[in-house]
Amino acid sequence: MLQLEDMQLLRALGVSQSLAAAARLLDLTPPAATVRLQRIEERLGLRLATRAARGISLTDECQRLVQEAIEILERIESIPSRLSGDSSGVSGHLRVVAPFGFGREYVAPLVRDLHRSHPNLAISLILVESPLAAASGADAVISIGHIKGSSWVGHFLAPNERFLCASPQLARRLSELKHPSELARYEYLTLRENDEDLTRLRFTEHDAAGKRLSKAVTVRLHSTLSSNDGTVVRDWAVDGLGVVERSEWDCARLIAKAKLVRVLPTWHLEPAPVMALTPTRQGLTIRQRVFLEAAKRAFNPVPWRI
Repeated sequence: MLQLEDMQLLRALGVSQSLAAAARLLDLTPPAATVRLQRIEERLGLRLATRAARGISLTDECQRLVQEAIEILERIESIPSRLSGDSSGVSGHLRVVAPFGFGREYVAPLVRDLHRSHPNLAISLILVESPLAAASGADAVISIGHIKGSSWVGHFLAPNERFLCASPQLARRLSELKHPSELARYEYLTLRENDEDLTRLRFTEHDAAGKRLSKAVTVRLHSTLSSNDGTVVRDWAVDGLGVVERSEWDCARLIAKAKLVRVLPTWHLEPAPVMALTPTRQGLTIRQRVFLEAAKRAFNPVPWRI
């Protein structure tokens, strides 16, 4: 039979990349956490974690157990507020995962304000390059763009277009372009993440009213400069080093300040809406509901369109 401290360890494992990190969350020594995990495995007769190149890897059984532990601990920790009927007294631990740039710019202020409204709510904001890859045990994941082939449930937060941009000087040279295929002659600044080929862009042409005019066109662009940091490639574009594709949330202010200019504005890239992802749609915890409500308020009106 699992004890309360066992479930607390399982929850910590769900949001940690190593057993040592989980031990720190619980104020344990790594050997003590190791012994506790081994005892859980012995009682259940299951292998819950294996050593991996980067910390530990949780088995499928452990992943399910982590979710069960989170739900049970949520109910236990919410007993005082449920008995008192005080909906403002949200407590417990909320785990939010978000991408680096967007997380720093928009999710960190959201978490700050949420903590001010609910000071008894402990919040862990984990910023990573690939949010879904680090989503195990998270209460909510902030994602940019549509998620395909995932069991996570999406909650729409805000629209977000993707723009092709360049510095004003380079944009003047590109102003005569009529078709995306002509971009192949120019340097493209590549954001490399998730092992994806991001030098291939898919465009559709629209008229002034937003009506689609043509079939989608896929173009492979030439790139000699790349980085895994979106801010770096955006700043290279501001410096005139090439053309870049960036989310509206990241470049709208620079476009408004004329530091970047849209290239081929009648040709549109696939949008990348801002989504909050939860493991399930039903049975959301009080903490998850409070976070989703706060997130929807934070993005209404859409901050990059004000």
